[in-house]
Amino acid sequence: MENQQQTAPVLTLKDWLITYLISAIPIAGFVMLFVWAFGANENPNKSNWAKAVLIFMLIAFILVVALWGTIAAIVFSSMSGSNDF
Repeated sequence: MENQQQTAPVLTLKDWLITYLISAIPIAGFVMLFVWAFGANENPNKSNWAKAVLIFMLIAFILVVALWGTIAAIVFSSMSGSNDF
């Protein structure tokens, strides 16, 4: 038996430009990232890229929530502590 390895077709510059353009659309781009990441018939290169973008978006969301939580904690603690003076 031969070990046959399938290779994915190379995405052209036009394909990547269209991909970036679609992913820049606010709600549709977010939905398309999931389609590209987890779609069955998608190019594996585009699929891996979409998964990486989703991971970065999740990390950014967690950092933003932590930052706003810290800011909210500082504001609320300064408001309750201002009566002590």
